[in-house]
Amino acid sequence: MIDPAVFKAYDIRGIYPDQLDEDGAEACGRAFVGVTGAERVVIGYDARLSSPSMADRFAAGVASAGAEVTEIGLAATEMVYFAVAEGGFDAGAAITASHNPPQYTGAKLVLEGALPLSGDTGIGEVGRLARAGEPEPAAKAGERRRDDGLLTRFVDSCMGFIDTSTVTDLRVVMDAANGMAGLYLPPVIERLPITALPYFLEPDGRFPNHEPNPLIPENREFIEKKVVEEGADLGLAFDGDADRCFFIDDTGEFVPGDFLTALLAEHLLERHGPAAIVYDLRASWAVRDTIAAAGGEPIEHRVGHAFIKRRMREVDALFAGEVSGHYYFRDFSSADTGLVPALLMIELISQAGRPLSELVAALREKYHISGEINSTVDDADAVLDRLRERYADGEQTELDGLSVSYDDWHFNVRKSNTEPLVRLNLESLASSEDMERRRDEVLAAIRQ
Repeated sequence: MIDPAVFKAYDIRGIYPDQLDEDGAEACGRAFVGVTGAERVVIGYDARLSSPSMADRFAAGVASAGAEVTEIGLAATEMVYFAVAEGGFDAGAAITASHNPPQYTGAKLVLEGALPLSGDTGIGEVGRLARAGEPEPAAKAGERRRDDGLLTRFVDSCMGFIDTSTVTDLRVVMDAANGMAGLYLPPVIERLPITALPYFLEPDGRFPNHEPNPLIPENREFIEKKVVEEGADLGLAFDGDADRCFFIDDTGEFVPGDFLTALLAEHLLERHGPAAIVYDLRASWAVRDTIAAAGGEPIEHRVGHAFIKRRMREVDALFAGEVSGHYYFRDFSSADTGLVPALLMIELISQAGRPLSELVAALREKYHISGEINSTVDDADAVLDRLRERYADGEQTELDGLSVSYDDWHFNVRKSNTEPLVRLNLESLASSEDMERRRDEVLAAIRQ
């Protein structure tokens, strides 16, 4: 079973088995080799109940197309990225539905160097070949082998991003959401001189405690409350496939991804010296201003990991961050990882000797952000035309949707790739009241 709707802009994702089943997974594996020409492929899978069988059949498809397969078993998505780069593989696949509810399945596909396959660079063609039953199996199937030693090598590499001798005895609450962070957090905790307070580490594809999507406020309620109860210095909440980490400050308040990007950029620039930093155009001006003040080169780019990763390579960026909680590092194949930013934030707070709430306070006081607000619309193009006309006196760019800037406020409106939605992000430098007024004004124009 393969519903054509499962082939998305950035990955393959749909409901199991109604939209994608094991037969579909095998066809996708065979088509993946047909599209990429890969001769060596590494495959891992997440904790979902369907993932072992889906990964097995995807691997069977890859092997039937003549490629050699290395199977790493249960793995966070970032571990697949690491494995591709470390082992010099031609391609890799993480069988995962990321942060989606338990009934979903899917795959994130990457090429050599962990460069993603996306909707405009091959996923659509994988879908076409898979649904057409092409290509035919190779005359000789590729071999399948296991690699059970990746976890140790992955943790060793990530620990190299920080100086553990500078880490102090912070109290850190960790919520793995029964996702893949529970695989790598135990060996990480053993190597850090912190007081770790871990919860929901056991990978469980039913996600019995809460859905593995910390961007939804209700899924952060547990960790926000626990940080306050435990008098913790920091809360770390991971999504289902653990390629994203979200941060709760010592007061139990969620720290937006753009403020985290600013703090991490400053920390890395202090260590490495001047460098390019990429960020997505939804972000607060706090990111741009902090990078510039720290001697870096701020480079705004369109939303989406495939675009961010390619731009990083083009400008040799040290680091990149997205509002959605994806953080990318040049020394991690310009790929996104949940573990590395978690480690860096532990190091940053330790070295600063100040609580995270204090570090982010200056940003909260100056930059008043709306967060992302979705609106269901009948005609997204008409909405953008209406906004272009209404805000014609602002500086307009269309790198990704419509961005409009004034001296002390700005906004971006983008169309959803998959739904009849537009997404608004707005910021004011004047005050929170000014942000709310302008937010409501733009929303009224969107929804009229």
